[in-house]
Amino acid sequence: MEPVLLRVNGAEHTVDAAPWESLLFVLRERLGLTGAKGACEQGECGSCSVLVDGELVCACLVLAGTVAGQAITTVEGLASGEGLSAVQQAFVDAGAVQCGYCTPGFVVAVTALLADDTAPDRETVREALAGNLCRCTGYGTILKAVEQAIAGGFGGGPKGPPPRDKRAPANRD
Repeated sequence: MEPVLLRVNGAEHTVDAAPWESLLFVLRERLGLTGAKGACEQGECGSCSVLVDGELVCACLVLAGTVAGQAITTVEGLASGEGLSAVQQAFVDAGAVQCGYCTPGFVVAVTALLADDTAPDRETVREALAGNLCRCTGYGTILKAVEQAIAGGFGGGPKGPPPRDKRAPANRD
């Protein structure tokens, strides 16, 4: 185990992590942030999606030690003391939550999309969400939630989407 400094949702945490431990494992088991889910553990389902320096990544595929010092945003970090982010609220309002297992990954993916493109067309939305799987909704309510977030002026939180640092792309290995 080695100490690793992680900047998660605006707070710094020094956690002991083995070199082979995924960011997903450390977020859930060491920091108690259970929004990102472990489903496929192969980067195929999107349930573990988080932002690392503003870039969408599958936390199951990222070693915790490789993102030390980078800004990590989980679904929990999108909300603030003022309430849910506009994207989170749109998912609730549209009924796009069903069982809720995939919802955090979709919310993070939509937040990343809207940080880059404030008015994507439906095809762009579908392409951006292609890495996220849902077994409950049939995707109709998810697309409706995205449309509501766009129409409502969206935002990654009450103060807008998380800042994107284009200088240092997230390690996707």
